[in-house]
Amino acid sequence: MQLSRGKAKTLFTVKNQPQQLIMHFRDDTSAFNGNKIESIPGKGRLNNLFNHHIMQHLRSHHIATHHIQLINDTDSLVHSLTMLPIECVIRNRSTGSLCKRLGIPENQILDPPLFEFFLKNDSLGDPLITKSHILTFNWATRTQAELMKSLSMQVNRLLLPLFQQAGYILVDFKLEFGYQPSHPNNLFLADEFTLDGCRLWDSNTLEKMDKDRFRHNLGNVLQSYQTVATQLGIPHIHPS
Repeated sequence: MQLSRGKAKTLFTVKNQPQQLIMHFRDDTSAFNGNKIESIPGKGRLNNLFNHHIMQHLRSHHIATHHIQLINDTDSLVHSLTMLPIECVIRNRSTGSLCKRLGIPENQILDPPLFEFFLKNDSLGDPLITKSHILTFNWATRTQAELMKSLSMQVNRLLLPLFQQAGYILVDFKLEFGYQPSHPNNLFLADEFTLDGCRLWDSNTLEKMDKDRFRHNLGNVLQSYQTVATQLGIPHIHPS
């Protein structure tokens, strides 16, 4: 049974397994809070396998994730969680909305990396918020807010060298977290980590290899995703 449908994924319940869900990666692609939508055949499969690879890497370094296993090319089995309505963004270089907001040039190295909270609300444009907002409006507890930041920084430290070794700069990315109701202070990395939710540039040319290709009509979205996955050594990533 369908539980929810997002911009590019659909969640289904699992019969006789209330603590688990099936996450289906569709070919849909959206940008600008859903104002630009297109279907790119094969992207759901690439994102599912890419996400599996990244989640396995993080889990091997003791990051708890909701990902359990691959089911098939487009579906994964995940833990059912209570999701926090917050996006955590890590920025290693300046680009996009940060440059517009602060009037800074693109490709400025951010040292230390910049961490930001955003409220997950498409109708409001996912506004930037502070820890004070989170506590005042009870979107998360103090412990959860601190854990989200700490875990996001850990993920960044683990993924920066992974992409660097493959020839890419991890420019920025967003993460979401959830918890099991019986253990609200044990957070799991949830949702996904794909090229839909991060910015990745070629280390030599600074070519954009992520969803910015779709946002800004740069072309060859699937080909770029395919190239990155191949460079990361993700098995069975070739087109079916």
